[in-house]
Amino acid sequence: MNEQVLVVEDDRSVRETVTLLLERAALRVAAVDDGRQALERLRQHPFDLVLLDVMLPVVDGFRVCREIREESQIPIVMLTARADTADVVAGLELGADDYLTKPFQGPELVARVRAALRRRDTDPLAPRIRIQDLDIDASGFRLTQAGRPVELTATEFRLLVELATNAERVVSREVLLQRVWGYDYLGDSRLVDMAVKRLRDKLGDDPRHPRYITTVRGAGYRLDAG
Repeated sequence: MNEQVLVVEDDRSVRETVTLLLERAALRVAAVDDGRQALERLRQHPFDLVLLDVMLPVVDGFRVCREIREESQIPIVMLTARADTADVVAGLELGADDYLTKPFQGPELVARVRAALRRRDTDPLAPRIRIQDLDIDASGFRLTQAGRPVELTATEFRLLVELATNAERVVSREVLLQRVWGYDYLGDSRLVDMAVKRLRDKLGDDPRHPRYITTVRGAGYRLDAG
């Protein structure tokens, strides 16, 4: 692997541990300890993934995530010390692809980072899909809605392709975690729900009166062909 990861973590011991774990996994690592440095480094150098702590000095992780998403679709895995608070939801709503809670196990950290990198490198299978007024160019990672381009993150795009490939069929959260995020057991259904929410927002799809994505309670999600 030649991928390079930017680690953004203000706790020195955690930063050094994460750096060591990723370097042992044959990844190149750069590390900074505040949000402003992170944004500067990202604008100066192309990274393949950002491992981003929520609680940062100067500029917090949420703002960093938001600013990255305004400029780039680079995979973002957020680190949070509190799994049961709004931190996770807030990070995912801002466009993070995944999250990991502290304290974490080294193998799980490496597995999530590798999964995110694999997702980035794997093209969707379907070359082009047209549903309602959506034109999905899977090989080019482009979406137009009624002829207008819609900007999606890589995760949102993969989710749309998976739902579109299975149009009119219900796809469970477990299947989506496996096919979109590459997780057989590490994932959290909140990843799916937040990605669906972001996708709906970008398509202007009201979940109470859905035009595209219908929630099937207790089963999963269905993309309606119209």
